[in-house]
Amino acid sequence: MTVIKLTNSKTRKKEVFEPIDPNNVRMYVCGPTVYDRAHIGNARPVIVFDVLYRLLRHVYGPEHVTYVRNFTDVDDKINKKAKDTGRSIKEITDETMQWYLDDMRAVGALDPDKMPRATEFIGAMITMIEGLVESGHAYVAEGHVLFSVESYKDYGKLSGRSIDDMIAGARVEIAPYKRNPMDFVLWKPSSDDLPGWDSPWGRGRPGWHIECSAMSYELLGETFDIHGGGNDLMFPHHENEIAQSCCAHPQGGFARYWLHNEMLQVEGKKMSKSLGNFFTVRDLLDGHDGMPSVPGEVIRFVFLSTHYRKPMDWTQKKAFEADQILSKWFIFLHQNALATNDVRSLYEKEGLWNADQVVLECVANDLNTSGALTRLHEIFKEASGEPSVGNKARFSASLDLLGLLPSHDEIEVFLKLNESMDLSSFADHLSTLRQSAMETKDFSEVDALKTALLNAGVEVRMSKTGVELEPGPNFDASKLEGLL
Repeated sequence: MTVIKLTNSKTRKKEVFEPIDPNNVRMYVCGPTVYDRAHIGNARPVIVFDVLYRLLRHVYGPEHVTYVRNFTDVDDKINKKAKDTGRSIKEITDETMQWYLDDMRAVGALDPDKMPRATEFIGAMITMIEGLVESGHAYVAEGHVLFSVESYKDYGKLSGRSIDDMIAGARVEIAPYKRNPMDFVLWKPSSDDLPGWDSPWGRGRPGWHIECSAMSYELLGETFDIHGGGNDLMFPHHENEIAQSCCAHPQGGFARYWLHNEMLQVEGKKMSKSLGNFFTVRDLLDGHDGMPSVPGEVIRFVFLSTHYRKPMDWTQKKAFEADQILSKWFIFLHQNALATNDVRSLYEKEGLWNADQVVLECVANDLNTSGALTRLHEIFKEASGEPSVGNKARFSASLDLLGLLPSHDEIEVFLKLNESMDLSSFADHLSTLRQSAMETKDFSEVDALKTALLNAGVEVRMSKTGVELEPGPNFDASKLEGLL
């Protein structure tokens, strides 16, 4: 069996992954708060843990893996949006959840096995909070229920900081009813105009952290294998999850392996609306601010090109380069009819649907997806140079492991988007104009066409041997309309 190694944030070491039960491998990943579109940074953990999910399914079998990713559908940001727009909370959360699923599917992510909504587990949250109060790990104050961080001796071990350090470096709510500034809310009162549920402490709603603890316990048990998310969640969210879960279920261990992905930048800078470099996954998919649309496969490829534990920089140049690579790969798949379920089933029956061993080893080695992509370049050369059935099946199965194997319909859409990047007719026309201009000494038409091409993001190279045109990172085919 393939040996999986993962960097455990809890121990800060790369460890061999050994599931509690190989027949019941369990993973929980923190999902979105559903009040708006997911920005591209939100897509990084989705893609990272989708790769891990695919790897676990490959090694242990799909029927032996349970992946849970929640939806937070009770939150003050949702309440504010409902108030500002006059729309109902359910309408907003239902719409946003569907947006999220559509966008994540577009970047090749499989749906998790379970996608619970926080509001479906309010009863479980109340039960867990009651137990924490009874055991002395939580207390009631002015209609709030708060967790006492001093009651859990290991608080801070995940993030590696003392309570004093965390107070100094964190934004904590200073409230007179708190015994310790780091104590966090498990339950808070709701006014009549806010969502609320009856509880032993009055009508109210849960704090953020208790949601994941209650849902993971109900769906995966008091101890499960993997908990994941972005490193921005390590403190306070994951730290608080550990504290309340281990105190609520002292016989359990909560999550055994913790994985955290690094953050994302855009063109070398932190993504920010004030810098004008903030955009959503849907912005990329549909095109935004005069920029062309970016296929979901391209987004995924760019993300996989950087190791999940390293900061990632999204650039137009990377997207363009990924598009060029995938165009070659998908043309090969299209020509060889390698992206249909029927073909896959046939290869599986013949025992040929096996991912390349080096690709598999890269992914199993702490999700080294950049190494896996490097190997895929080599496999593509082998498969296209010697297109045997075995080579073609190995290439397709390796793409599938990384979530980069599209259906035939998806390939046709992808290639259609790239048809406009064929600039041969423009190169021929510019060459003809150039030859004529050399005779008449009037280069005005040559300069005009060259300027138009440059404005459309085309790289223009003219030499004695001829004219070469190549789409650049900012290529926009719509600006070429009417030039011929």
